[in-house]
Amino acid sequence: MHQQIFVNLPVKNLEESKAFFAQLGFTFNPQFTDHNAACMIVGDNIYAMLLVEAYFQTFTKKPVADAKRSTEVLLCLSCDSRAQVDELVAKAVTAGGAAPNAPQDHGFMYGHGFEDLDGHVWELVYMEPNASGQG
Repeated sequence: MHQQIFVNLPVKNLEESKAFFAQLGFTFNPQFTDHNAACMIVGDNIYAMLLVEAYFQTFTKKPVADAKRSTEVLLCLSCDSRAQVDELVAKAVTAGGAAPNAPQDHGFMYGHGFEDLDGHVWELVYMEPNASGQG
């Protein structure tokens, strides 16, 4: 069995968050999606569990961070091209997200990112093939 990762993120409005990420091209596994949670398919064996804040709170005794006021995590996804990085950021902004930082071009590596509706930071990076060892 391959290892899987499930990143759990609190969201204020599950339906709005699902619509936001659907506009970016993500899909959801209905088997693990209900009124409290949505299982967003990020890639092979990679999932983001969007959890209504009250439901998220049942998994921890610590207070839930407000991602619009503080950063609790930076999520970074690889992309297939520079164009895909820019396309996803543009889609996120059109869907109601924000792009608070400028793109970063390091020659062999290109990155940009966006904040989703709840303020979670999603970084996107494209690295030139055969770039390992550069930098």
